[in-house]
Amino acid sequence: MSQLEIRDLWVSIDGEMILKGVNLRVPSGEVHALMGPNGAGKSTLGKVLAGDPEYTVERGEVLLDGENILDLSPDERAKKGLFLAFQYPVEVPGVTIANFLRLALQAKTGQEVSVAEFWQRLQEALKLLDWDESYLTRYLNEGFSGGEKKRNEILQLLVLRPSFAVLDETDSGLDIDALKVVARGVNAMRGPEFGALVITHYQRLLNYIVPDRVHVMVDGRVVTSGGPELALELENRGYDWVKELAKEAR
Repeated sequence: MSQLEIRDLWVSIDGEMILKGVNLRVPSGEVHALMGPNGAGKSTLGKVLAGDPEYTVERGEVLLDGENILDLSPDERAKKGLFLAFQYPVEVPGVTIANFLRLALQAKTGQEVSVAEFWQRLQEALKLLDWDESYLTRYLNEGFSGGEKKRNEILQLLVLRPSFAVLDETDSGLDIDALKVVARGVNAMRGPEFGALVITHYQRLLNYIVPDRVHVMVDGRVVTSGGPELALELENRGYDWVKELAKEAR
């Protein structure tokens, strides 16, 4: 079975250890949620998976279908089928969404993509996201609201169709209508050939993207895991009780 697996991952930045032995496995066909309080290391994990050079991997592995991808460049990881959506997407002036998506799709597949196939993917994705075609001529994220940036990332997800996606706080700054649209796009990807790790603080996103598994990170470690009910328990009880679990595990 295809899977994304993190084994005993220790990561530091500027001499400070942030991730302290993360173990996590996301099989293809499942959507997992990663939750935890501020400063737990969730977004650091997302950045390390993307290949952010500011972080130093002290030890451990990140396996995509059995291959350690930590030595691969960000674009090589993307070609292997890994997609990252960040909390704060960058603006790219001068590059339209349509041109970016076609180049990205061709880079991922390693071959020329026909105009007909590309346009069909775009139309299906735009319809699902309730977006007008006029967005395709706008520069990538330039002048976009927070909600538009998040929709644009889900548009990329739908067009590129990766094997695995890591969505870092995709719900950040979204109103309820935008949240539903984003969730609709993620749910449309669900199937036996797609897996996702959804990083979030709150239960509200998981009302619309119901996870198969929930993992809770505290102080750089995954301290407990469970089914969707675990997210509801966190909503009701807060994070203090899992912080106690983390202390006991030291």
